[in-house]
Amino acid sequence: MWNILLLAVVLLDFQKDGVSFTVETEQAQVDPGRSLYLTATLKTPKGKVLAPPDFRARARGFALAEEYAEEPFTEADGSVTQIVNWKLVPEPAAPVYKIAPFVLGDAWAGPIRFESPALRAAVSGDYEFAPRKVLPPLSWRLAGKIALGLLAALLAGGLLWWAMRHLVRRVKEHRMSPIERAWAELDRLLKKGLPGRGRYKDFYVELTMVVRRYVQRRYGIRAPHLTTQEFFDELCTHTPQSTARFADLHRFLEAADLVKFAGVQATPEMADDATARARNYLKTDAAEAVREGEKK
Repeated sequence: MWNILLLAVVLLDFQKDGVSFTVETEQAQVDPGRSLYLTATLKTPKGKVLAPPDFRARARGFALAEEYAEEPFTEADGSVTQIVNWKLVPEPAAPVYKIAPFVLGDAWAGPIRFESPALRAAVSGDYEFAPRKVLPPLSWRLAGKIALGLLAALLAGGLLWWAMRHLVRRVKEHRMSPIERAWAELDRLLKKGLPGRGRYKDFYVELTMVVRRYVQRRYGIRAPHLTTQEFFDELCTHTPQSTARFADLHRFLEAADLVKFAGVQATPEMADDATARARNYLKTDAAEAVREGEKK
């Protein structure tokens, strides 16, 4: 709602068939530096329904037209009074300032014209005094803009630091051996503390992915994209001599599938046991890889 001063200038007084429509303002002359406020009052007799006109499409020379309609009220004789307050923002140096004719019921009303701004004195091209650089005063708005700029710079710097740190870690892990990378991923997972927050399903998903990615790098099997049974079929095909060694891994992944897909409610003890099984498999398989390397 706008606080409007005492209105004194009547711009339009329309009367027809018991319908009264008046437009008032506090100033008839346009000032480009100030908004112009209008109060449009429509009175209709009992039984007659009529909506106030919309000035937004009829305003000429104004960059913006906003309205605020007050609650209609009914007089003792049944007549209805509707009041709409308008805010008009003048455009600088517009050729004309007016509200074009508009329809009111079955009749035309208007136009509503405003006085153009008074002409300003011409400015010569000569300096009346030696110009000097004037710095803007430090205001709350300027301080806010500076603070926002600093905050944006900090956010950009933080994002760049995070991206560089993430890239360095990825490059470092890419150069690791399969078992070194698996230990790094497992350590990062345990630091998240998912079981302590009750997120057992997420924990089992990430834990099994650590093991599956290790198998993919170690044996060249696309383990993350296979079901548990497909995964073991591929693993036994690649390393038939090690089928017995993978039995504990098979039980670990099947138990994890019950939590991930069958809705089994895990417990902290189950999460600890799954972590121990994953560690045991990684240690055993890494030791086997070392022995295979020594034989070669």
